[in-house]
Amino acid sequence: MVVVEEANSKSKPMVNENLRFGERALSAGGAAFISAVIVNPLDVVKTRLQAQAAGVPYQGSCRLGCFESNSTIVRGSSSSSPGVCRITGSSTVCSDHQYKGTLDVFIKIIRQEGFSRLWRGTYASLALAVPTVGIYMPCYDYFRNVMEDFTVEKSPSLTPYVPLVAGTMARSLACISIYPVELARTRMQAFKGTQRGVKLPGVWKTLVDAVNPVKGSSSNGQNYRMLWTGLGAQLARDVPFSAICWSILEPTRRNILSFMGEEPRAGSIIGANFTAGFVAGAVAAAATCPLDVAKTRRQIEKDRDRAMKMTTRQTLAEIWRDGGMRGMFSGAGARVGRAGPSVAIVVSFYEVVKYGLHHFHQQ
Repeated sequence: MVVVEEANSKSKPMVNENLRFGERALSAGGAAFISAVIVNPLDVVKTRLQAQAAGVPYQGSCRLGCFESNSTIVRGSSSSSPGVCRITGSSTVCSDHQYKGTLDVFIKIIRQEGFSRLWRGTYASLALAVPTVGIYMPCYDYFRNVMEDFTVEKSPSLTPYVPLVAGTMARSLACISIYPVELARTRMQAFKGTQRGVKLPGVWKTLVDAVNPVKGSSSNGQNYRMLWTGLGAQLARDVPFSAICWSILEPTRRNILSFMGEEPRAGSIIGANFTAGFVAGAVAAAATCPLDVAKTRRQIEKDRDRAMKMTTRQTLAEIWRDGGMRGMFSGAGARVGRAGPSVAIVVSFYEVVKYGLHHFHQQ
């Protein structure tokens, strides 16, 4: 009996809110909007570093992710001369003008493309983040509450694992629902444009180009499969990320609130969730960085046959062969620097808005 009560006290949500799904989704959508705008530059930097790593010369030729000034992709051939990219047919990325680190990417993007290009793909990020988090966070709440109620009564020893399972289920559902927009965002961020004032393709045009890379070609079922290229890699990254993140975040924020020893208020809720979210997001991002590199490489692959045949395991083996440990953790600094604040902002904003809505309903 004591064990059950102890498990119940540890698993009890911070606020026993009785909010509708729509209210939770609205809270999560607002949190995602703020986070996407703030951390988008780091997302661009991370993607550029990973795309460049995918273009490291292999057997005398660049294999993937080469950057052209107009961001267009030219189908190459295996007979490309040394130093010429198989995909773009250019030698630009094989020159000395390569990114050397996170800060160097910031400097070169601002100098060569303009300050606003750090927010390249923001519309796609918003189109992705708002509905994704709007599905993800409320579903996590729902799965967590249902499973905690069950485990507390039936098997208290399993209660600590509820956040892991709930996060995995909620993230998988959200990821599958909005995946083509994620594909568009990655492609928009990966390729640079040095011509200032030239409007680059948006989300819709990027998706159309993915389906029909050659103008005038007809679409078929095989072409539309390109919209789901890399979904396996995306799930392989997001599911472990969510499992690790929530396994750290949930007990950490509850311990912080318990340490404060007072009735939760807006300030304490923001502080506890921001701190726990920052730590959990940073740790989960670092642990899953190789899977993020594999996801990026699969999403920017333009060779249709190769893209359809690639698997996450093969991609990871290729990354290791091309770049070793350094290649596996390409863009790790920018990824960790983005994920920590992003998770912190989303979770703290989401929880404090729920807290406000809960008290509004009480009144």
